[in-house]
Amino acid sequence: MSAAILMQRIRAAFSGMPDTRGKSNNRRYAMEDAALSAFSIFFTQSPSFLDSQVRMQKQQGKNNATSLFGVHEIPCDNQIRNLLDPVPPETLFPLMATISDELYRDGYLDDFRSINDTFLIALDGTDFFSSEKISCPCCTQSKQKNGKTLNRHIAVTPVLVSPKQKNVVALAPQFVQPQDGHDKQDCELAASGRWLDQWGAHYAAWGVTYLGDDLYCHQPHCERVLGQHAHFLFTCKPDSHSTLYEWVADFSRNGCVPTVVRTRRMGKKLFTDTYRYVNQVPLRNSDDALMVNWCELVTMDAEGDVVFRNAWATSHRITDHNVVALAAAGRARWKIENENNNTLKTKGYHFEHNFGHGKQYLSNLFATMILLAFLVHTTLDWIDAPYRAVRDSLPSRRTFFEHLRALIHYLPFDDWDHLMQFMIKRPNPEPLDTG
Repeated sequence: MSAAILMQRIRAAFSGMPDTRGKSNNRRYAMEDAALSAFSIFFTQSPSFLDSQVRMQKQQGKNNATSLFGVHEIPCDNQIRNLLDPVPPETLFPLMATISDELYRDGYLDDFRSINDTFLIALDGTDFFSSEKISCPCCTQSKQKNGKTLNRHIAVTPVLVSPKQKNVVALAPQFVQPQDGHDKQDCELAASGRWLDQWGAHYAAWGVTYLGDDLYCHQPHCERVLGQHAHFLFTCKPDSHSTLYEWVADFSRNGCVPTVVRTRRMGKKLFTDTYRYVNQVPLRNSDDALMVNWCELVTMDAEGDVVFRNAWATSHRITDHNVVALAAAGRARWKIENENNNTLKTKGYHFEHNFGHGKQYLSNLFATMILLAFLVHTTLDWIDAPYRAVRDSLPSRRTFFEHLRALIHYLPFDDWDHLMQFMIKRPNPEPLDTG
């Protein structure tokens, strides 16, 4: 896979979007142009990108929306929203899966392998829209304490994570549907279940361990994961798993809880990590209780104060040799919040920005395009040497996008290679002679 092939596949996927316009409707703009125009905004992290390209076309006879993204004719914002509103976000899911599959096939994900040589897929739900006034058929509704109804959009955003990797790989999302009929957490769990039903078999061939918070650590969901020939490693809290912890306490009183102690330094600070584990304890109080394996990590500083404590239930058998790696894998779940959801919301992707709510699928489709843009940036950092060189030469992601936005707003480029080579060289003008 190359950058050129990647962009070709994006255009091909967009050209195949369903067009619901009747024969008598104005068909000046192609569905592909509307989708590419919207994607260009999310990819460049520039809400004003299209306006600047319309001006550039008038002034210079060419524009970057055409040369960089393949847009033949730029629709206005309202036309983009009207054309894309009827398009289900599921239309783009196969494209996202294809990108991750090729990263896997070409070996870019080899370093993501973790416990027992499996890949870690973290599951978590996140809100990306809420309003008391704006709504659509895809909104979930919840009553507030003030009696008003809050309309919300919630997405489960699975990502491939690793304790040893800074990057995460965004996978196809799953959106909470209003007909689920449950509260927020139930809706999130139901959406995760639908995602497993759709994609579990697809990723089973990779060898997968699913990560999740305590919400996911209940028997039906664990059995759902096992039914997909995968493993689970879910946060397991005492308040919601009293039976399991009663068994652990019994084993502890009898001196049957294996313990591993490790010391480590971070700079000048000394920490002690204490790992405890028990295999084959019941997840719930019932005759058909699923037997799981439990481990705990408690970290103390040099003064004896606890600075971290967490525990997990897993389908992996635990030993003295793998308990440290298991806890590290469990802690990697936080990357879905820090490196994925937080990045999407605070690092320029405008995940919570209402670019257009629409009357059908628009909000969820735009959210999927933002996830696609994030995935493409991650992919380019691996497969495209000029892109990687530019990123490496700049101090931060923020600086990269600042430079990118400034250049494409004012200068036309022939293609992506032209733009990247220009950024690599970064011409420095001669200082003005002030006499």
